[in-house]
Amino acid sequence: MKKIIAITAATLAIAGCSNMSNTEQRTLSGAGIGAAAGAVGTAIFHGNPIWGAVGGAAVGAASGYVYDAYKKEQASQYNSGYNAGKNNQPAKAPQ
Repeated sequence: MKKIIAITAATLAIAGCSNMSNTEQRTLSGAGIGAAAGAVGTAIFHGNPIWGAVGGAAVGAASGYVYDAYKKEQASQYNSGYNAGKNNQPAKAPQ
């Protein structure tokens, strides 16, 4: 019975993330990684793992969002240079 519940929960968790944008996926991934790191870090230093997870999730979500903005800017610069080369125009320097 426990195995069926675990498989069902995993299936629902995976299916629930299928329609997310890149921004949502990166923010959620950052929050999950941050929560795990925060909980482990505070447990190691004999703090309250719940507060460590909450703080880590907040920092991780913000970091994931900033990373997404960086990747979008990087893709924009790449596409700008690609289109300039495709149209035989000089590439513009990033601003």
